[in-house]
Formats: sequence, C-alpha cells, structure tokens
Amino acid sequence: MSGIYLDYQSASPVDPRVHDFAERYLTKEFGNPSALHSSGLAAKVALEEARAKVAEFINAESAETIVFTSGVTEANNLAIRGTALRNSSKGKALLASAIEHISVLNPMKDLKKGGFDLALVPVDSTGIIDLVMLESLLSKETILTSIMYANSEIGTIEPIREASEIVHKKGLYLHVDAAAAEGRIPIDVQNDGIDLLTLSSNDLYGPQGAGALYIKPGMRIQPVLFGGGQERGFRSGTENLFAIVGMGEAARLAKMEMEGEGNRLRGIRDELIKKLLQIDEAYLTGHPHKRLSNHASFRFSRIEGESILLTLDAMFNIQVSTGSACSSRTLEPSHVLLAIGLKHEQAHGSMVMTLGKHNDPDQVPLIATAVSNTVQRLRALSPL
Repeated sequence: MSGIYLDYQSASPVDPRVHDFAERYLTKEFGNPSALHSSGLAAKVALEEARAKVAEFINAESAETIVFTSGVTEANNLAIRGTALRNSSKGKALLASAIEHISVLNPMKDLKKGGFDLALVPVDSTGIIDLVMLESLLSKETILTSIMYANSEIGTIEPIREASEIVHKKGLYLHVDAAAAEGRIPIDVQNDGIDLLTLSSNDLYGPQGAGALYIKPGMRIQPVLFGGGQERGFRSGTENLFAIVGMGEAARLAKMEMEGEGNRLRGIRDELIKKLLQIDEAYLTGHPHKRLSNHASFRFSRIEGESILLTLDAMFNIQVSTGSACSSRTLEPSHVLLAIGLKHEQAHGSMVMTLGKHNDPDQVPLIATAVSNTVQRLRALSPL
C-alpha cells in the first residue's frame, strides 16, 4: 500500500487469508445455495459454515440467529423497520442515542411518517450516553431502543450492558450497531443482553458487500425486502456467497487475533494522540480512555477538516477522514460532534484517524510532522 492509510473505519483491505479462503466461491464453487443439485448443496454448506463462524464470533445462541445482508445499512434497516412494524401493536415509540449512525437515525425518522415517535438520548462531552436520561425517556410504548457499541467518529465505547438492563426494565428491545466495535472489542450478545446486533464484513477485513443481523431467539420482526424467501424469509435475494464466506472467515480470524492486534494498535494510537496534541489548539474528541484501540480523533481551531483531509492526501499521501464516510457528502457539521457540545465552527475542524493492519509505530513521526505542517499552512491561509 502506498502512502499512509488512516481511514480503516470507512474501508478496509481484504485480509489475504480471507481472499485465498473465499476466492474459489467466485470461479469454482459458485453454486446458488437455494439450488438442489450438488453445486447448490455445496454452496449451502459453505453458507451455513460462515453463519456458524459469525455466531461464534459474537457468542450467539445458535447459527440460526444470524441473517446475512448486503451490509450494515441494510441490516440496520431490517432491525429497525422490521421490529417496529412487526410489533407496532405493543408501542410506537422509538429511542436512539443522539450519536447513532445515519443508517440508524434515518430509518427511525422515516418511521415517524407512519405515526411513530422518536426521541434521542443525549450524551456527555466525551460521547458517553446519559443513562439517567435513557431511563427517563423510556416507557412501555418504547418498542425499540438503538445504542451503538462504539462511535466511528469519536471512538467512544458505550456502556451497553448497563443500558441493556435499563432498556429491558421499561422498554422492549435493544438494537446495537456494532460496525465500529467489531474486531476491536469482544462482543457477547448473551452477556450484554442484546436483542438485535448488526455487523459489517469489511470492518473485519472481509469483502465489501456483506453484513449480518443477529436476531435473538423469540424476537418477532418482519422482512423489508421480499422475494424468494432466502435467509429464513427475512432477507430475500440470492446470497453473495463470496462475500459471506469471506465474512465468516474474517470473523474467525478476528476472534483469534483481536486481543493481540488491539494491544499493538493501542500503542500506536496513544503515541499518535500524544504527538498531535502538542499542536497548538488541537483537541482530542471522544473519551480519553474508553475508546477504540485503533481510533484517534481531533479537532483543530480555525481551520476546516475537509481542507486538512485534502491537503494531507495531496501533499503527503496520507488518507484520513473528517467523520462518518456515509455523511461526508454534506457540508453540514457532524451531528455527533454537535451532540457532544461542540459549536458549529468547532465541529467543522474535525479530523479522524483509524488505524489498521498496515500501520506501524514508525509512521507516527511522519504523520505528526505532516499534520503539524498542514495545520500551520492552513491557518496561515485562513481568514479566521
């Protein structure tokens, strides 16, 4: 890989071991899992083996709890719309943290058109959800509450187990978006009391184009995509066999290597934070300690995050982000940064670095020098 890539939260390379494992399902063992002949049955076996690997990765009760999708956005929509519409007779109130990904917030906002109510739970200045407010906003009408495992823009890890206890006392179901956290911290859906959990293949160094939804046994949801009835009828359409098999293998590898890789990246992250906070008017965003091992996010006064991104890319061949890749098309400040109390002008100066397998400690001085020079250059040009 040329340059220094620091945007693993938006896209990750496929692990070569995953590619080698799954490649045969592109050209050799390409059967349709729904077909009854030998090629189809072989594909079905591979599909179910991948399902079992993903289930084991999150300590699910069984492989049958896993439904494969095209990615996290579809999985979030299935979890939210499927649960809300199927259980609307029990209540039509929805609840989410104020820093949820837009693939969670937008389906909930759309459900408001059909008579659902939506409330957002505030977070503190580090992004930790306010558990007292969570409890006060819940009611017997709250059919679904969504709280992410960790935030992709600021790296903060949420107290999921504590939130689950509160939700299940007063509400009905808890949905957790784990795309940012998977492969970074251990996930145990049974221990943490999670009813619905969404996962991404690519965030595990698996192929793009696959995701998964965990559905706790006994939960009743309805499909949002209709057709041939694949994936237990929850997600019709021929399965993306290569991506799904790759996701299963990526989940297996992540479970084995997560702790060691996390410790390695944590050391790089801490040194990176230390160096960049030496820049004048540089501030860490997110929680200083309860954050993902690969995540370093900052804001810089008097300059625009987009200018930082473009300058680092063009002049230093360093790729970073200014926030969620799915919301970068808008010029509006991040709703996450506004939710933690930043002013509009402060939120515009955001820079997010997410580390991965191709990063090493030797890159830290290069990154720090490039960011420092970029900030100085942009401030000299800024009318602010």
